[in-house]
Order: sequence, then C-alpha cells, then structure tokens
Amino acid sequence: MTISAARRNALFLSLGLTAGCALKGDVRKVELQVQALQGQLAKSDTARAAEQDTVLAAVRLLQQALATQQAYLVQLRGDLRTELIVVEQQLVAIQELTGQSQQRLTELRSRLETRSQAPDPNAVPVGPSGNPAGPGPDQMYDASLQQYRRGSNATARLGFREFLRVYPTNERAPDALYYVGESFEQSAPDSAAAVYDQLVKAYPNSSRAPSALYKLGRLAEQRGDRTTARNFYSRVIAGYPRSPEADLARQNQQRLRP
Repeated sequence: MTISAARRNALFLSLGLTAGCALKGDVRKVELQVQALQGQLAKSDTARAAEQDTVLAAVRLLQQALATQQAYLVQLRGDLRTELIVVEQQLVAIQELTGQSQQRLTELRSRLETRSQAPDPNAVPVGPSGNPAGPGPDQMYDASLQQYRRGSNATARLGFREFLRVYPTNERAPDALYYVGESFEQSAPDSAAAVYDQLVKAYPNSSRAPSALYKLGRLAEQRGDRTTARNFYSRVIAGYPRSPEADLARQNQQRLRP
C-alpha cells in the first residue's frame, strides 16, 4: 500500500468517527429533551390531579351540606305539621269554650236585666214582684270561683268580670279581680300583670293588694327583669310589712341581690 492510500484511509476513518460522535450527541440531546418534557407532563398531571381532588372534596362538602339542610327541612316540616295540628286542636277547644262562656254570660246577663235601675251595689236584684230575680253577689262569685277551681279559666274570668261590673264595691271585689289576674298567669302573663296592677291601685287596703304586688315581682323575675322585681318586693315590705307576702319578698330580695 502506498503512502497516499494510507493517508486516504486514515482520513475516511477520521470522518466516520466524527460523524458517529455527532450523531450520538444529537441523540443524547433529544433524550434529555424528552425526559424534560415527560417531567413537565408528570408535574402537570400531578397539579391537575390535585386540583381535581380539591374540586371533588368541595363537591362532597357541598353534598353533605345539602343533605343536612334537606334533613333539617324535613324535620322542620314535620315540626310545623305537628304544631299546626296542636294549634287546630287548641282552636277547636277555644271555640267550644267560647261558646260555653258566651252561653253562660248570656244567662247571667238575662238574669241581671230584671234588676232595678239604681240598686244598692250589695243588694240582691229583685223582680217586679219583689222576689229575687237572679243570682245575688254571693251566688255569682261562688259560681265563678267554682269554674276557676275546675280549671275553666275563661268561663270563670267572664263570671268574675260580670261580678265586678254589677257589684264593684262588694267586699269580694278585690278577690274577684285577683282571680281574674290568676286566670291569665299561664296563658298571658302581661295581662295578668295589668290586672294585678289594677288591683293594687283600686283596692290598696285589701288583703289581696300585697299578694298582687308579690305576684308582680314574680312575673318580673320570669321576664328576667331583676331590678323591677326587687322594686315590687320592696313595695310589699314597705307597704305591708306584716303580711305573709312580706316575708317571701324579703327572701326573694336577698336572693336577687346584685
């Protein structure tokens, strides 16, 4: 082999090696780019998966809230339905009681219409013949008290009020007004307080006055008005110091001290 041929072969070999090295470098670059792209895609998939988990969690919370709200609405509808039934029953009872009360009041009024135009407040109404023409004050009071003790508060209240209208100066008038107040205590405490206040002002010297003042203090306590309650108890102690209610008022005042 000549020197020229040897040089030519060496040149070709050098070019081949150079081309091979260049091809391997390009392949490596492509591999690195592919790996980088795969990493980016993986990160993107992870981020999307995290976002999807967050959205799913929010949806689950919303579903739970809706389920809770639906359960509450179902319970509320049931409670309202029950309350409506109770109210309807109470209305029926009130209507029946009102009918009985109106009938009783009509009977009382019809008996009292025969009394004279200007009778003695404590006298028994009489008819044209001079004989009794209806219930006297004791009969009317006792009939109303009997209704009260039976638990017929509305009927008793009407009877006592009619008694007070016809016999306002009778010695039992403070008692009748006191029972009117008691008939309101459970159903209408504000009305009871108004009646007790009326009793104290109209009959301050009666034995029912300290009881009415004490009741006003108790009603104020039930409203959470401790200051007003203490004032009523003080009035009982100052105005009626020897009454049984005064001892109770002193105990309650000590209990309500700030």
